[in-house]
Amino acid sequence: MTTESASVQLDARHRLYTVASWGVVFIVLLGFAKTYYLKLAFGTPALPPLLHLHGLVMTLWFALFLVQTRLVAARRVDLHKKLGLLGAFLAASVLVVGTVTAITAARLGHTPGPPALIFLVVPLGDMVVFGTLVGTGLAMRRNREAHRRLLLLSCVGILAAAIARIPLDVVAKAGPVAYFGLTDLAVIGCALYDRSRHGRFHPAFLWGGGFVILSHWLRLALAGTGLWMQIATWLTR
Repeated sequence: MTTESASVQLDARHRLYTVASWGVVFIVLLGFAKTYYLKLAFGTPALPPLLHLHGLVMTLWFALFLVQTRLVAARRVDLHKKLGLLGAFLAASVLVVGTVTAITAARLGHTPGPPALIFLVVPLGDMVVFGTLVGTGLAMRRNREAHRRLLLLSCVGILAAAIARIPLDVVAKAGPVAYFGLTDLAVIGCALYDRSRHGRFHPAFLWGGGFVILSHWLRLALAGTGLWMQIATWLTR
């Protein structure tokens, strides 16, 4: 095999992660442009320190994911591993700051559409999904194929919050069905592309992707129920 053909195969193997990482970053920027990244241009209200911290931590996480993806594609696995400790620290920060931010926002009645206590099931569910996938992915870091798929799903699987804030009437009117459904399509798309490259569904995509999708529809079933409202009320006291 020539060096050129080996390079082509390497690029093809990493294409999913490169495209997905850029896609995730684009959706996050689009969803939060008006209220965070370009808020000065749009003249939206000032944000409290907690939301600035949340925005910073999430931005650093997605940026690191993009950098890590490109490092592997460039065969700089040595540097990729050295940044792993930073990734673990950022993941823990995302969980802590994300959970506190979600509960605080619900307490203050802040929401992109649905009633705040009902919407709380979305970000808190995202933190459960994120923590499970990242934690499992880091624990399986010696299993490269599972590790990279789980870390990819940890980013794609929490896009609902960004999609919910994309300024499109169709998304706003459809509500959770739209932003959960579009996130699920992204997860399925990643799994299908991966299957087309390898001839089978990788177990990490099967259980990890299934976990993301199941969490969405469980949240839809739970949101607004008496049980959830009791939980949400207790959390936001």
